[in-house]
Amino acid sequence: MRGRVRRRGRPGTTGVTAGWRVAATRSPLATASLATTLLAGSSLRALSNEITIPFTDRTLVLPDDPGGVLSLLASFDLHNAYFGLFLGLVAFSATTAVMLVREQRRSSRRERGLRAEIARLRGTDDLATLLMGSERQLLVSWHGRDGEPRFEGDPTIVGEGSPAQRALAFGAWLLPADAAAVDASLERLKQRGEAFRLTARTTTDRFIDVEGRTIGGRALLRLRDVTGDRAELLLGRSELASARGDFRAMTTLLDAVAHPLWIRDGEDVLVWANQAYLRAVEAADIADATARSLELLDRPTREEADRLRRTGATFAARVPAVVAGQRSVLDVVERPTGSGSAGIAVDVSELEAVRVDLQRQMDAQLRTLDQLPTAVAIFDGGQTLIFSNAAYQQLWGLDPAFLASRPTDSEMLDRLRAGRKLPEQADFRAWKADILSGYHTVESTETWWHLPDRRTLRVVINPNPKGGVTYLFDDVSERVQLESQVHALTRVQSETLDTLKEGVAVFGSDGRLKLHNRAFSDMWELSADLTAQHPHIDAIIDACRRLAPQDEPWVDLRGAVAGLADLRMGMDCRMDRRDGSVLECAAQPLPDGATLLTFIDVTASVSVARALTERNDALERASRLRDEFVHHVSYELRSPLTNVIGFAQLLGDETVGTLNLRQRDYADHILRSSGALLAILNDILDLASIDTGSLELTPEEVDIRSTIDAAMRGIEDRLAEASLTVDIDVPDDIGSFVADGKRIRQILFNLLSNAVGFSSSGQSIRILARKREDEVIFQVRDEGRGIPPEVKARIFERFESHTLGTRHRGVGLGLSIVRSFVELHGGRIDLTSAPGMGTTVTCIFPNSRDESPSDGRSAQNALPPLAAE
Repeated sequence: MRGRVRRRGRPGTTGVTAGWRVAATRSPLATASLATTLLAGSSLRALSNEITIPFTDRTLVLPDDPGGVLSLLASFDLHNAYFGLFLGLVAFSATTAVMLVREQRRSSRRERGLRAEIARLRGTDDLATLLMGSERQLLVSWHGRDGEPRFEGDPTIVGEGSPAQRALAFGAWLLPADAAAVDASLERLKQRGEAFRLTARTTTDRFIDVEGRTIGGRALLRLRDVTGDRAELLLGRSELASARGDFRAMTTLLDAVAHPLWIRDGEDVLVWANQAYLRAVEAADIADATARSLELLDRPTREEADRLRRTGATFAARVPAVVAGQRSVLDVVERPTGSGSAGIAVDVSELEAVRVDLQRQMDAQLRTLDQLPTAVAIFDGGQTLIFSNAAYQQLWGLDPAFLASRPTDSEMLDRLRAGRKLPEQADFRAWKADILSGYHTVESTETWWHLPDRRTLRVVINPNPKGGVTYLFDDVSERVQLESQVHALTRVQSETLDTLKEGVAVFGSDGRLKLHNRAFSDMWELSADLTAQHPHIDAIIDACRRLAPQDEPWVDLRGAVAGLADLRMGMDCRMDRRDGSVLECAAQPLPDGATLLTFIDVTASVSVARALTERNDALERASRLRDEFVHHVSYELRSPLTNVIGFAQLLGDETVGTLNLRQRDYADHILRSSGALLAILNDILDLASIDTGSLELTPEEVDIRSTIDAAMRGIEDRLAEASLTVDIDVPDDIGSFVADGKRIRQILFNLLSNAVGFSSSGQSIRILARKREDEVIFQVRDEGRGIPPEVKARIFERFESHTLGTRHRGVGLGLSIVRSFVELHGGRIDLTSAPGMGTTVTCIFPNSRDESPSDGRSAQNALPPLAAE
C-alpha cells in the first residue's frame, strides 16, 4: 500500500495540527523518502502539499522544524527500517543538493551565453539588412522542394509597380532564351540542389545577375541588377559574342561556297581563305599555304592585281590556273580593302566548254539545215542574208555568187519578182511591206504562196530573239494533191457506207463520233444536229437507251470505245429493243486507235431460232411424256401378266385337271407369249431405271461359257421353229471376268433374239467370245438381210423398230437396252452391217483382271476373220 504525506495547516506553525500527515506503507523506502524531504531545509517548503511515500499503513504528523522531525523519527516505530539505510539516504540527499547548486550555476552561464548570441545575431541581421539595401536585388527562398516561396529585397528589379511574385514569371520580363535558361536552372536547383550563376537580359535591355544555391536545406535564388561599368562590360561582351557568332556564321557560309575566296593584308600575305581555296592549292590550312608559298594565281597575274590594288582599282580578268592539279579557267575579281585586299575566283572551265560545244552545235545545225528539204533563209537585224541552205537555192534557182554577196531581204524579193517566182500581186509594194513587217513583230506568222508555176508554198516567218527573221519555205504542192485525193476517197467511202443496211459508226481514240452512215442514224433515231457535233460515246449511249434500255451491252460497248488503249479488244453482243427487234452489235478496234461499231438487224433469224428452240423443247417434252407413259403402263401391265403366267403354269402342270393335247399346246403358247411380254416389260423398266440413275450393277465372277449357254436356252424354241443353227466359238480356257451376270445374259439374249428375228430359215448365227489384253469381247453375227445406212444411224434409239421385210416384230428396245447395259459396265458397242451382208454386233467389256488358262495356254486369242466384213 502506498501512503501520502499531507501537510496540515500552513508552514511555520507549531503543534500537531501544524505539521505533516504521513500515510505510510510497508515499504522500507518510506523512511528514506521522508528523511530526504525533511532534510532539504527550506527546499521542503517549495514542495507540493501532498507527497507519496512508500510506508506502512499508518498516518504520521510531522512538525515543521527539523529537530522535531528527527525526534519523531527516533521515536517512530519502523518495524522494517534499518539505520544504515537511513545514513545512506542522508548522504544521497546531501549529494543531490550539491548537484542542484552546480546545475543552477551552469544554467546561469548558459543563459548569459545565449543572451550574448542573440545580441550578435541581431547585429548580423542589421548588417545583412544594410548590405541588402546597398544593392538593388531580390531574394527568393524555398523551404523544401514544394515549399511556398519567400520574397525579400527590392521587387522593383522586376519592374516598377510590379509585385514580388512576378519575379518567378521569367518569361514576362526576361528575353525568351534567358527565361528558358533560368527556368531550367531553377528546376535543377530545387530538384537536385545544383547551384548556378548566369546573366540574363530583360525586355528593357537591363542585365540581371541570377544566382541560385542551397543554404541550410533551403533553395535560395538571388536576382541582382547589374549597373554601371559592369553593365557596360556585359553589353560589350554581348556585342562581342554576337559579332563572333556572325563572323563564325559568315566564315561557315564562305567555307561552304564552292568558289575560292581569300583575304590578304597590306603586305600581300594571305591571312584567310575558305576551304575551296585550300583545296584548290592543295593545302591543309592557312599556315600550310603560307609556309609553302602555295598560290592559286601565277606571278604575272598577282603582280598585275597588286599594281591595280595600289592605285585603288579592282582587278578583274579571266585567267588560266591550276586548280587541285587540273588546268582550269577562272574569272578572278580582287578588290582593295582598308588593310589589304579580298578576292574571289569563279571556275568558268565548264562555261568555256559549253561555249565551245555551243559553237560546235551551231555549226552542226547549219550543216543539218543545209540537208533539210525545207528551204531556210536567215536574215539579221539589218535585213541582210546571213545563211541559206541548199534547198533555198534550189527552190528559187538562185546563183550561189548572188547569195554569197549577202543581199538584203528587199533585194531578194525584187529579184524573185523579176523572175516571176512570187505570187502575182496587184499592189506588190504593199505586199512587200507586209512581208518585211515581220522584222518588227515578236510572233511568227504563216502564209501560203501560190506561185505562177502552179506550186504551193507554206511560208513561215519567224522573228529571231536578237533581231532579224528566219524564213521557212515548204513545197506542199504534193500534199495538197494528196489531201484532195483523200477528200474524194472520203466522200466515196461515205456514200458507200450510206448505201449499207447495217448501221456503221466509227469513234476516234478520244471516244467521239468521227464517221457514221445513214442506217446508224435511222436505226437509233439520232437527230442530224446531234451527230453533226461529233458527240462522245456517252451522249450516243444516252440517246440510244430510249430504244434499248439494257445496261450490260452499253457498258461493254463503252469500254470497247473509251477504255484504255491497251485493253481495247473486239467484242460481240446482242440487244433486244423495246419494239421487239433484235440487233447484233460488234466492236472492232482499228489500227489508228479508233473503234468501229456495227449494228445488224437479226430479228428474222432470231425469230426462226426461237421457233426451232420452242419446237425442240416441245419434242423433248413429248419424249419425256412418252417415256413416262410407257413406264407407268409397264408397271400396270406387269401385275396382271404375272397372274396370267402363274395360271398358265398351273394349267400346264395339270394340277387342276388333265389337259388334252390341244389344251396343253394352248397353255404352252400362253406361257411363251407371256414370257416374251414379260421380257419386254422388264426391258422397259430397266431403261426407266437407267434414266433415273437408280439401276445398280451387281459385280460377280461371270463364267463366259456358262453365260452364253444360259442365253441360248432362252431362244432354243425360236431357233427350232425358224430352223436356224448356232455356231458357238468360245475357247475352252476363256475363263471368267467380273461383271453383272444377269445383265450380261440379258445382253446376249437380246442380241441373239435380234439375230433370230432378222435371219431366214436355214441360216446360221455365230456367237464368238474372246479375251484380248484388258478387254472381254462378245460378238453375235447373223446372215440376215443387213441394215441400210439410214436405218443403221437410228438402230440404237428407243422404240425404233424396223422389220426390213422380215417377220420380226418388236417395240425397238432390244439394241437400246444392250447399249445401255454395255455402257454401264464401262464398255462400248459396235455394229457392222450392210444390205445383203448380214449384221455383226460386237460388245467390248473391260477386264479388271486376267484369268490364267487351266491348260497353260493363253486365253487372249485373236478374233478370227469374218467373211464379208
